Amino acid sequence: MLVTRAERDGWAVVTVAGEMDLISSPAVRQKVHDAVADGRRSLVLDLADVRFCDSSGVGVLIGARRLMRSCAGRLRIVLPEEGAAAGDAAHVNRVLAALGVRRLFEVFPDLTAATDETAQPLSA
Repeated sequence: MLVTRAERDGWAVVTVAGEMDLISSPAVRQKVHDAVADGRRSLVLDLADVRFCDSSGVGVLIGARRLMRSCAGRLRIVLPEEGAAAGDAAHVNRVLAALGVRRLFEVFPDLTAATDETAQPLSA
């Protein structure tokens, strides 16, 4: 798994590629906490290249949502829904939907939309 952090249009962007499981989820959690500790209150989790997500990964997403809400921040998630762009992210969409938690997140089809203040999230 690869987890990176960058800045884009005033948003801290944490990009995750690979698997979000018991072994790798702590790295994602740490990047989110580091962004908040650095004063970032607008965060995008780009999960377009996540091919597998277990309950640990879902726990990190819910924890990130809780953390951002506690500091009056904003959290957006990138998860393409259709076509070739969906690729790996289709699995994460299915997991979140099956657990009934996808509706808790503002989900966008790509990073451009997620960092656009005027863009509307995808429907749950």
